[in-house]
Amino acid sequence: MNHSTTASLAIASLLSLGIATDANAAKDKKEKCYGVALAGQNDCGNLAGTHSCAGQSTVDNDIGEWKLVPKGTCTEVGGYSRKAAKKMYKSLKAQGKGMKEQAKSAMSMK
Repeated sequence: MNHSTTASLAIASLLSLGIATDANAAKDKKEKCYGVALAGQNDCGNLAGTHSCAGQSTVDNDIGEWKLVPKGTCTEVGGYSRKAAKKMYKSLKAQGKGMKEQAKSAMSMK
């Protein structure tokens, strides 16, 4: 390996480390916020386990769906932590409420 190839590899490695660090830092500044995602705008799987992909929610503000928000702002935007959402979801499910009714009940509890 010649000197210029080694130098290029070293620079590429340093640049990729910086990108990975920035991505992790951005992720660390966000948190999952349940009950604030609009239909089709959730970030990943739901509490019910009925899907595991982003963009598959069917109801606005479903308590089982989440969206990433800046850390510390979830309650400000009317959302819930995973623990609180899971508790509420189980309670609403025990009452036999469907997803639309769950979303309405969750909104009225705010």
